[in-house]
Amino acid sequence: MDVEFMRIISDMLGTTARLSAPILISALVIGVFVGLVQTVMQVQEATLTFVPKVVAIALILGLTGNWMLGELEDFMQRSLDSIPALLAG
Repeated sequence: MDVEFMRIISDMLGTTARLSAPILISALVIGVFVGLVQTVMQVQEATLTFVPKVVAIALILGLTGNWMLGELEDFMQRSLDSIPALLAG
């Protein structure tokens, strides 16, 4: 039971990392780029990075949403298929 449970937890963490990576990386890149532009132009407006990040995240979700849902569906199927092994102990 412990090995199967650890496999599910490991699979969960890996799936979470794969699904969140495109969103987090795009937000990071946009934030650094806008921060550099603000520094060069000497503009100190904290809300200026918000709109480009929201647009980038919406674009990434639009482009990768179908893949993300497929990954979640595969994870749920693997998790549900492993229930008998967990109950068998």
